[in-house]
Amino acid sequence: MSKKMKSDIMLLITAIIWGSAFVAQRAGADVIGPFTFNALRYIWAFLFLIPVIIILDKKNLKNTTKQLTKDEKALEKKYYIRGGIACGIALTLASSVQQLGMAYTTAGKAGFITALYMVFVPIFGIFLGNKARPIIWFCVAIAAVGLYLLSIKPGTFSISKGDFIILICAFCFTAHILVIDHYSPKTDGVRMSCIQFLVAFIISGILMLITEPIVVKDIITAAFPIFYAGVFSAGIGYTLQIVAQKDADPAVASLILSLESVFAVIAGVLLLHESLSGREALGCLIMFVAIILSQLPSKEDRETRKLAHK
Repeated sequence: MSKKMKSDIMLLITAIIWGSAFVAQRAGADVIGPFTFNALRYIWAFLFLIPVIIILDKKNLKNTTKQLTKDEKALEKKYYIRGGIACGIALTLASSVQQLGMAYTTAGKAGFITALYMVFVPIFGIFLGNKARPIIWFCVAIAAVGLYLLSIKPGTFSISKGDFIILICAFCFTAHILVIDHYSPKTDGVRMSCIQFLVAFIISGILMLITEPIVVKDIITAAFPIFYAGVFSAGIGYTLQIVAQKDADPAVASLILSLESVFAVIAGVLLLHESLSGREALGCLIMFVAIILSQLPSKEDRETRKLAHK
């Protein structure tokens, strides 16, 4: 099996894990508060990534001939600590809003609305000096139509509380992605993510102690959803993405990962017996088209990639 095929399979597994994690979050939202869920989720993710870092360090030590100087190591450490703190703050905001919204909507709808960050990222990137391709504006228009069919109630022009909260969450995840894009090229992504999860655990834990009752019985009831969301979605999912994208085509990787929203619907139907009306299903389909179109490479990207392979 080629490296590329292995990478595509790992990315597909990642999309399945992330999509099914919406079911875990939905189940957890029925039992415990959002800060309790996230605090316990992210401590699992943090603990999972520690041995992963040790294993990857040993592997990289064997495969590399160039050793970083003391100054280079110090600079990289500065970036992954700063990046980890910034990403942790952004992740706490995004995941807290998402977990709050999960209590009022379905896993499938949450998956599609959250995935809109893929359309929003290029738009908000304009404020950082990046250019948005014309097709992105078209994708925003299509996504708006899909969101209308999925979430706006016919005849009332009102959006449900849960869907509105998840829409805010999509904007929060847009900020999170932009922070990651700023720091990740400069440092070790796995280390930065490990610190990110630790920061998210600390902030969520403080908010949990201040705002939510701690009921051990409820935490035990939600133990598996917490474990799945922490170890599988955050820990394993992120690690697979990091490893797989080294050998994957960026455009293909984005398209495969965007299937997360589809798997969220499938998991919601199979595990939570959720259902979508014809109108909502059409909205999901239109939003998925917008997400896919937003991830297709531009003509310049394709030409650059051709030159790189020559």
